[in-house]
Amino acid sequence: MWLMRQAGRYLPEYREIRQRRSFLEMCRDPEIAAEVSLQPYRRFGMDAVIVFSDILLPLTGLQLELDFHPAPQLENPIRSASDLERLQGSVAETMRPTCDAIRLLKKSLGPETPVIGFAGAPWTLAAYACETKLSRDLVQIGALSYRDPALLERLLERMAEITLETLQVQIAAGADVVQIFDTWAGVLSADRFQRFAGMALEKVLSALPASRPPVILFARAAGHLLDELADLQPDVLSLDWRVDLEQAAERIGQRVSLQGNLDPAALTAPATEIARQVERQIRAGRKARGHILNLGHGVLPTIPVEGVAAFVAAAQGKLRADS
Repeated sequence: MWLMRQAGRYLPEYREIRQRRSFLEMCRDPEIAAEVSLQPYRRFGMDAVIVFSDILLPLTGLQLELDFHPAPQLENPIRSASDLERLQGSVAETMRPTCDAIRLLKKSLGPETPVIGFAGAPWTLAAYACETKLSRDLVQIGALSYRDPALLERLLERMAEITLETLQVQIAAGADVVQIFDTWAGVLSADRFQRFAGMALEKVLSALPASRPPVILFARAAGHLLDELADLQPDVLSLDWRVDLEQAAERIGQRVSLQGNLDPAALTAPATEIARQVERQIRAGRKARGHILNLGHGVLPTIPVEGVAAFVAAAQGKLRADS
């Protein structure tokens, strides 16, 4: 049991640090990134710690002028073949602070608590790289997919290289698990997913060695893509809250394990209702090959600390009782 975006703005101790540092400064300081990663673990005792970073951090070292206000904003998006030429070089140096934070977390936590690294999926990275400020309509990358699909495929191939290297350096730093976030895969139909996002994800997953740690794949609003996502053969498929967990488990069978998928807004409910929802999720997850209890997306900044505490307490109590 852990929560996506479990470190962040809902915590007063996070906000205290954030008052003094910009978001990117926090990501680029290994000691601060490790401290922020540990804050929810110290307070609640989740079963895993995800390193504090951002899926777009690798792009900041590739001649893309990116900042957060607080949402990502890009001053020089990729719109043409000549723009694509800017995306040269390795992301290893840009990811060094995150990797150093992973090493600090491993030293602090010891072998009992897994450390999770992560990367953005190629399609999602490309979606952000094509826009100055991303809209839910994905206007630029959607238009590019019809206007010049060959150029988009080249862009996705480069993003697949970036995703792969981002994962590789974190695995080398000691990450016990890695998660790939394809936040915007859900805008695609099944056939377009297979042509673009799925093709790029397959390149990433097939390039990781057999000795790799477990890989979790998360795609938001992608209930219509369950089979396509499972066919990519991650170890775990993370579901958003719009997917029925029990039905997904029956449909997917033994192909992959599942993660999720409580609606983050449920953490605003009274503790008794949160406990009821947690029990329902655990019961539904028993039909899966394996189940990691989590949310269907990240913890919202407006979630009360008490809501997260109730989720963790209910999960730990139920799991202890079941064992």
